[in-house]
Amino acid sequence: MRHVLPLLMMTAAPVLAEGPALADLHLDATPRTQAEAARIADVVAPTRDFTAPEPFEGNPGGAATVRLRDDADAFSQSSANIGFEGELRFKVGNGLFRKLWVSSPASTLASDGLGPLYNSRGCQNCHLKDGRGHPPEGHGDPGGSMFLRLSVPAAENDRRTEIEEYLAGTGNPFEPTRPDPVYGGQLQDLSVAGIPAEGRMTIDYTESRIELSGGEVAHLRAPSYGIDDPAYGPLRDDLMISPRVAPPMIGLGLLEAIPADDILADADPEDADGDGISGRANIVWSARNEAPMLGRFGWKAGMPTIEEQSASAFSGDIGISNPLHPEHAGECTDAQAACRAAPNGGGDARGTEIDAEGLELTVFYSQNLAVPARRDEGDPQVLRGKQVFYDAGCADCHRPKHVTARMEDRPEHSFQLIWPYTDMLLHDMGEGLADHRPEGLANGREWRTQPLWGVGLTEQVNGHGMLLHDGRARSVLEAILWHGGEAAPARDTVIDIPPEDRAALIRFVESL
Repeated sequence: MRHVLPLLMMTAAPVLAEGPALADLHLDATPRTQAEAARIADVVAPTRDFTAPEPFEGNPGGAATVRLRDDADAFSQSSANIGFEGELRFKVGNGLFRKLWVSSPASTLASDGLGPLYNSRGCQNCHLKDGRGHPPEGHGDPGGSMFLRLSVPAAENDRRTEIEEYLAGTGNPFEPTRPDPVYGGQLQDLSVAGIPAEGRMTIDYTESRIELSGGEVAHLRAPSYGIDDPAYGPLRDDLMISPRVAPPMIGLGLLEAIPADDILADADPEDADGDGISGRANIVWSARNEAPMLGRFGWKAGMPTIEEQSASAFSGDIGISNPLHPEHAGECTDAQAACRAAPNGGGDARGTEIDAEGLELTVFYSQNLAVPARRDEGDPQVLRGKQVFYDAGCADCHRPKHVTARMEDRPEHSFQLIWPYTDMLLHDMGEGLADHRPEGLANGREWRTQPLWGVGLTEQVNGHGMLLHDGRARSVLEAILWHGGEAAPARDTVIDIPPEDRAALIRFVESL
């Protein structure tokens, strides 16, 4: 059933900056009236009734929600309201998402241009079944669906970028970094013939034991990361590395459609209300719009749009040039001469190895991977777990509901009540999860609140239950126990509550 609210007409135009204060970032749209804003606030307000499911709770993606499949393709369906023409575009985009790129020169002119340095031959190879990646299994297993971000501190005399100039007036700390001058912005562990890969990611785990109420025990594994066999010279002493597992793809277009004003309204960077939760918006530079925008995508909200996230992945992960990253050498740095001189696949009429139409179709596909319907939302144990979720404070960051903007050009995402369980903001998650690598406004302890919709289907879709930004957590409980910083009180509550309440909480999260 389609369900909408009588909102004022809005568009999904970029969030552009007009001044030095974060409050000035807004959708380029007619603002909601006070009465309309009040109605929406009432709709998305936290529930106080845990005796039955809320209206429309079973359709977390609004009218775009699809029926739940019981196989590994549960995350690979198109928005239910996409229409016939949209379905055709989705299928073509799926073909591009699944394409395996080959090195140049090749007879398959539409598919050449891989690398020369890369992490994967195709989008689907990292976002397995459009779902969640995982760490490599043992030292002989290539990273595949996980890689290391790389950066070094910016020199004091580096020229300030436009975003740094903009952010200088916000009063927020900004810790500028730059890609490593030799190894670039991420470690590429694969390469085409004749060119050495950059190195090999290593992971070592240390196990620890946590005692829970009722005599239960949990075990956490703390990872330690390194780089073996660096092929282009020694690594810098000040090199910062941060692991990244490919996140699930469902619901991205709906997250992109949440009005920026709504996200910014939840930000409380100085914890003015004293509740211990100080969500911050990440502000990042938009290559498409040449202006600062609200960061939404990536583990630290480092990308403003799905288009820019996709274009960056084509360039950095696969080495495929595109309209936003036209450099054919991809991530090859000036120090990697053979990589930069290698043949590329952009010599035909496309200009870049994937052209504007191909990028747009890939973006459309990524925007319209649908959220499956909820499971067991009316089950008594699930409802009890939902109350525990709220009482423990989990909903303070994993905000259950949003209403998307109304968009004439994207009706499938327009004006929907959605249930992603995220506030899209950065939060200090404590030293245990810290990577000590800034990204935009995000510091080394902050991460964007991860959406929870579909989390309980990870095992079904991907054959594992590994969660968090680096897959260290092997279950929902382990993921909760890794929460620190602002989330420490909620974590401690989960440790101390009766085992039956803890089991109900996990059952609720796994029903999302």
